[in-house]
Amino acid sequence: MKLHEFQSKQLFARYGIPIPRGKVATSPEEARAIAKELGKPVVVKAQVLVGGRGKAGGIRLARTPEEAEQIAEQILSMTLKGLPVRRVLVDEAAEIQAELYLGLTIDRARRRVVAMASSAGGVDIEEVARTTPEKIVRVIIEPELGLREYQARTLAAGIGLDRSLWASFTQIALGLYRCFEENDATLAEINPLAVVPGPALLALDGKVIIDDNALFRHPDLAAMRDEDEETPTEREARKYGISYVQLDGNIGCMVNGAGLAMATMDIIQLYGGRPANFLDIGGGASAERVAAAMRLILSDPNVKAVLINIFGGITRCDEVARGMLAAFEMVRPRVPVVVRLVGTNEAEGRAILQQAQGVALYTATTLVEAAQQAVRLAGDGHGSSAISGPEQRQ
Repeated sequence: MKLHEFQSKQLFARYGIPIPRGKVATSPEEARAIAKELGKPVVVKAQVLVGGRGKAGGIRLARTPEEAEQIAEQILSMTLKGLPVRRVLVDEAAEIQAELYLGLTIDRARRRVVAMASSAGGVDIEEVARTTPEKIVRVIIEPELGLREYQARTLAAGIGLDRSLWASFTQIALGLYRCFEENDATLAEINPLAVVPGPALLALDGKVIIDDNALFRHPDLAAMRDEDEETPTEREARKYGISYVQLDGNIGCMVNGAGLAMATMDIIQLYGGRPANFLDIGGGASAERVAAAMRLILSDPNVKAVLINIFGGITRCDEVARGMLAAFEMVRPRVPVVVRLVGTNEAEGRAILQQAQGVALYTATTLVEAAQQAVRLAGDGHGSSAISGPEQRQ
């Protein structure tokens, strides 16, 4: 779950990270009142969960309350990358002397949290990594020890930070690490971490992503979710506990298990097809969940065939098959469906699927066979009508 900038910075403040004075406004009048209260030039910033706000005109400087009102009115009428701007953050403007980057994320290869810093703040860290990787300094954090002060100083020295700022940089880095750990984040970054007159450091922008699987431990963070920023399919998937990501292919995928889902997508591509989505239906395959997953898949007009790949371990294949039949009664697939069941009671499951009516249903015993079948069906135009019969099943 992504937090808005203003939410991320509020979280930072709990851990002693200095942030600018500011408040959120949902109307131009509110923006003017906040600017008047701050009594200084302000920065009006669109609050949407996309990057590139500045380049799109979503971040602008206002020198007077009247100007802040005008700019807020303009920004609140914008749509950035398909998302309407519903609120703006009005922050006290800062005199920036230098822009740094400081962030924490998970290095999955090392199975450790990695802290990163760069003297090239204010731009996407991915772009810095691509064009000037030598500007990124990294330290690997041992989970039993956490981020140590000497590691924070290593980062400060590595980016050439003036020694007078090392102490404050260290405190900010340690606070950011506590924020990351205690809130089960997968990413916490300050970009830019600005050097301002004093000299001092100030977190001018922030980004935090929370692990959805840990939200049950953080009801206060779960309450921050902005459903206006989600697509209808994302909301539907979350409602049923389904992991769903839409892609640009034409073969819908319904699989139980993230690893098996990735393997299914890979083998579809191996045989010349293009997956239309990643969908992990998770444990169990109740009729309601299968029907919800089918609705998500079929909401994509590009889908020409559906491949269902289920491994029956704890969940028996015959139970999965009954759930599918019930789901097909709720949601009639308009395209052919290939089902591969393997595991406990797989033969019984395939026999049950033979009872499907009004669905162009094909069964397969191996993933290779299922993928080849789905690729063929997606490409030969057989998905225009729903038919059933022994000749349609293999």
